[in-house]
Amino acid sequence: MAETDEQPTPDVPVAYAAAEGVATIALDQPATRNALSDELLDALIAAFERARDDDAVRCVVLTSTHEKVFSAGGNLAGFAADVPLVTKYGAIDRFPRLFRLILDLGKPTICKANGHVLAGALGLALACDLIVAGDQVTFGTPEINVGVFPFMIMAIIYRNVGRKKATELLLLGERISAAEAERIGIVNKVVPAAELDAAVDAWAQKIARSSPLLMSMGKDAISRQMDMPLDDGLDFLRGQLALAFSTEDIQEGVKAFFEKREPQWKGR
Repeated sequence: MAETDEQPTPDVPVAYAAAEGVATIALDQPATRNALSDELLDALIAAFERARDDDAVRCVVLTSTHEKVFSAGGNLAGFAADVPLVTKYGAIDRFPRLFRLILDLGKPTICKANGHVLAGALGLALACDLIVAGDQVTFGTPEINVGVFPFMIMAIIYRNVGRKKATELLLLGERISAAEAERIGIVNKVVPAAELDAAVDAWAQKIARSSPLLMSMGKDAISRQMDMPLDDGLDFLRGQLALAFSTEDIQEGVKAFFEKREPQWKGR
């Protein structure tokens, strides 16, 4: 895949670049600490749709260009804006659309948390399949401290964090360290800030070398079986495994293993 390095314009607060099978989407509105405004959410939706539709992209990394903040969360000015309630209701549809887009992307996603992940941004990070964080980063849902509550990200938090710890985050509004976030299951891996790029690149490249077809099938299965009753989940996964047996990629992967060579994926 030819390398691209496209810088954001003033009208597009998100940077997009792709190389070697990995698309990097970076929040790039430092003046607002990447507050999740309608404009920024629209740009994120467009960027993820672009990555989804590019067959050369096999993994997506979500990060920030801000030195200290991944995102400060929802746009508080928008919350208090003097506009009709129906207008606000329509606008917040962007959050579930974006979360569902990431969950159903068909390609693995990694959140590179290089700055503090707060409020609505925690839901954005948790929508990704994996989170790697720098050791200086903090996480939290401080909405309650300004008279708001993290309604839109609650469903995603409770699907990633144990009930008691999730409730503690929501009710107290306190920040936790990256180490604590790793301990309670928010983060997959914590590394020194200087090693963050290398750690994420290693995982992204490993994912990009895998069969895009089987990765897509596997990511879809993870999402669909998560809330199924056990017996329903087992029946569904049995069918998915049988379908996988019919693909050329699984035959190629096994053959390459025995021949001690790199597989040549066909995507079918």
